[in-house]
Amino acid sequence: MKERTGDLLALALQGEFDVIVHGCNCFCTMGTGIAKSIKNQFPEAHAADQMTLPADHTKLGSYSHARIQRDGRQFVIINAYTQSDWRGKGVKADYAAIRQVFSGVAREFHGMRVGYPLIGAGLAGGNRALIAHH
Repeated sequence: MKERTGDLLALALQGEFDVIVHGCNCFCTMGTGIAKSIKNQFPEAHAADQMTLPADHTKLGSYSHARIQRDGRQFVIINAYTQSDWRGKGVKADYAAIRQVFSGVAREFHGMRVGYPLIGAGLAGGNRALIAHH
């Protein structure tokens, strides 16, 4: 795994990744952070999220996805369900769900270039060091 800095969405549009993964809550909101940017730039990913049941906590550890085509390039956006809710204080990141998502992504998209932020370490309040080792 290589660590990169930069705008994940811009890098995907430039053809740097085959798959990008971002963390979502189970309420189908995509209202803040990178999820909001994805919702605005890639409505296909938001539509995939909307096809799941809102407030369904059994989604934790799973994901929905959308195939994106822009300017002759294509990639997949993974909506990873890594936190139950966005409300309240404290850590909202679910470390077991993060592990489960990455196991599933590794199996389904084996051999592809996958880009992701430190899911759960931003607005979800998770521990960056713990998340980096998932």
